[in-house]
Amino acid sequence: MLSVAGTDPWADVAHLYRRAGFGGRPDELEAAAAAGYEATVERLLGSTGADTGLGGLADPVLTAPRLGELADPAARQALQQQLARERQELSTWWLARMASATNPFPEKRTLFWHGHFATSIEKVRIPLLMYRQNQLLRSQGDGDFHALTLAVAQDPAMLIWLDAASDRKDSPNENFARELMELFTLGTGNYTEDDVRAGARAFTGWRLDRRDYSFAFDAADHDDGMKTFLGHTGDLSGEDVIDIVTHHPASPRWVASRVWSHFAYPTDPSDPVLDELVAAYTPELSLSALFRALFLHPEFRGDRARSGLVKQPIEYVVGAVRVLAPDLLGPQSATPADGPGRLLSGVLAQLGQVPFDPPNVGGWPQNGYWLTTASSLARLRFATSLVRRADLSAVEDAPSSGRVEATARLLGISQWSDPTSSALSQVAGDPRSLVALALASPEYVLN
Repeated sequence: MLSVAGTDPWADVAHLYRRAGFGGRPDELEAAAAAGYEATVERLLGSTGADTGLGGLADPVLTAPRLGELADPAARQALQQQLARERQELSTWWLARMASATNPFPEKRTLFWHGHFATSIEKVRIPLLMYRQNQLLRSQGDGDFHALTLAVAQDPAMLIWLDAASDRKDSPNENFARELMELFTLGTGNYTEDDVRAGARAFTGWRLDRRDYSFAFDAADHDDGMKTFLGHTGDLSGEDVIDIVTHHPASPRWVASRVWSHFAYPTDPSDPVLDELVAAYTPELSLSALFRALFLHPEFRGDRARSGLVKQPIEYVVGAVRVLAPDLLGPQSATPADGPGRLLSGVLAQLGQVPFDPPNVGGWPQNGYWLTTASSLARLRFATSLVRRADLSAVEDAPSSGRVEATARLLGISQWSDPTSSALSQVAGDPRSLVALALASPEYVLN
């Protein structure tokens, strides 16, 4: 095995940057290794204030259209074209944030919550509402899980996504109550169909005010009768239901398992590895304490965690851009007609993961789902295109015999397997082919 990690701290922080971010640039990893692993965790989790890497990045310009109010076909077509432009601008803006942030953890954390509380623009349709939800997940994603869940439940994009408009006193819609328990807070096996029905009754009257796209409550359409939900009986409101589920005994292990499975390796709520995370998370439901316990857990730096995940397409594409072409999505690029943004959106569409467009309420799958022949070819095509725009001087300036090691250092990889090292050595004379092939290697694709 060929190792390029000069010290264990370097390998540790390279792993941390892959999981808490999208991979580290060589200068970032060297500085982090010098500072130490624990100090780097605290810096990534504790940073406050404006991120200097995002200083020149403007927010997308989005509108609040009145869908369904235009009778003229030409006007409706113009609106659809406008929404398509805004959708592209929104996607490019977030990709630019992920690629440019000095501290990538808030963006990686937001991406996690976007998959956990999955909501798709295909149904919501209005980019402005997806942008507001994205900002909500970013600003509250390391706070109190109860407060985050309540805010998401009353978020306009979620109200549309899970059909709040059809949740009426005389015919409660069970979609949100079911997903709240099954996916967001408890997991299967911890509630009954009676709980789903009672929860749906509690959420009746929750509405989206389409005049200003805000949460509204219609008291006249709320079922104010007695309900029994997860053992609690009373005239329960939607707020009561969220308080009950987030404080239910099964919730901490479910939330911890979702976090561990996304950042370390897949597991289930019964795994003892979660004990320390649950202890840190409860009783305050502190997400910042949960993330800290995750990254400081000895198993997080173990062999199983180091090779326990396959990069999802957004992680793969953003990580490669972040290291090789950080200016590709700079402030001047985040426009609706942006060529690089459209290029990356096209690549992500081929790979099956486009920002703001998860396939269903369960979010995106993990691991083996992303390992197909078609995705391998798409990654290689993307890598070949990206290296044409990249600064590869760190590899080009190395002697031919040292270029495989230099490529590993550039991409934050601690070691190549013997087969990968042998394959890369065959193209060491051509730095662009070398780096493109490395980006398609198992060592890079495995997160």
